[in-house]
Amino acid sequence: MSVAAHTCNLSTSGQRRLRPGVDQPGQHGDPHLQNIKPVFVSFFQRNVGSSQFKTIEDDLVSALVRSGCIPENHGEDMRKMSFQRCARTDKGVSAAGQVVSLKVWLIDDILEKINSHLPSHIRILGLKRVTGGFNSKNRCDARTYCYLLPTFAFAHKDRDVQDETYRLSAETLQQVNRLLACYKGTHNFHNFTSQKGPQEPSARRYILEMYCEEPFVREGLEFAVIRVKGQSFMMHQIRKMVGLVVAIVKGYAPESVLERSWGTEKVDVPKAPGLGLVLERVHFEKYNQRFGNDGLHEPLDWVQEEGKVAAFKEEHIYPTIIGTERDERSMAQWLSTLPVHNFSATALTAAGTGAKVPSPLGGSEGDGDTN
Repeated sequence: MSVAAHTCNLSTSGQRRLRPGVDQPGQHGDPHLQNIKPVFVSFFQRNVGSSQFKTIEDDLVSALVRSGCIPENHGEDMRKMSFQRCARTDKGVSAAGQVVSLKVWLIDDILEKINSHLPSHIRILGLKRVTGGFNSKNRCDARTYCYLLPTFAFAHKDRDVQDETYRLSAETLQQVNRLLACYKGTHNFHNFTSQKGPQEPSARRYILEMYCEEPFVREGLEFAVIRVKGQSFMMHQIRKMVGLVVAIVKGYAPESVLERSWGTEKVDVPKAPGLGLVLERVHFEKYNQRFGNDGLHEPLDWVQEEGKVAAFKEEHIYPTIIGTERDERSMAQWLSTLPVHNFSATALTAAGTGAKVPSPLGGSEGDGDTN
């Protein structure tokens, strides 16, 4: 059978459950694995980008094998279990809500057994039955990310670059949200990624909402969370969206550069650090409308897992981001580069610095949810 789950999430599809003492994994071969099980996975990820370190997927597949959910040879070749992630995350980016599709055996106590073989920073929180042939990437119609940042990022440029006493005023928060709201709708984001030209259709992306929440204090430092929901995102797009608003609020760039960045001209948009970026939620709204109330399948909305996800973020994600920010000062170091950033850079000046400039008639092929 096909199901969906939260990783912290997992989905699987219409297979019969194995009977303890009667059926054993592998006894009947691959017929038990004919249907897809989507998994909604919530995890914290800090991938340093070296092949010598295991990935989240390595840990997940290892746990699936050790718990008896998939044959060992499927762990060696993920295509055999039709493995498909819903969204990709770049190195250093966290995730609180991820979905993957794959074929698994529906063993008893499946969540407990898989989680017993996972490190504490990776958890599968839920499992739901989905339609046969379910593909988590193709069925996903929107993604929500959040970006956690210290509020001194919004302090005026005349203040110290890392003023820990800074507190975000209501007026500045209103300005931030007014600028973030400008991203709503369909725009040409070719300047918010790399190797895409302004005439390339895939550079046009639809943003449903983007806003900054009320700030809060942790360890004496004030933080705020920016949330953005869109149909899909290109590599580095969200970090550049945040980076440009920060530069405008601090007074390093005029507001006019925001609209200019959506035109055909090349604009050098600054990219905020990746540390605070978190894949928070993937959405299956069209799937839910069609199958969520058909009497056979549950809607993929993860309402029952909300408390577990919030607890996971508070225990693993936010403390790690905040602690790493204090130790490595990634935001403060990035902010120190803004005074010399050239917001008037054209394609010609970018070429003069050795940057790769996309063709005005086209850009690179392939786009994905890697921020």
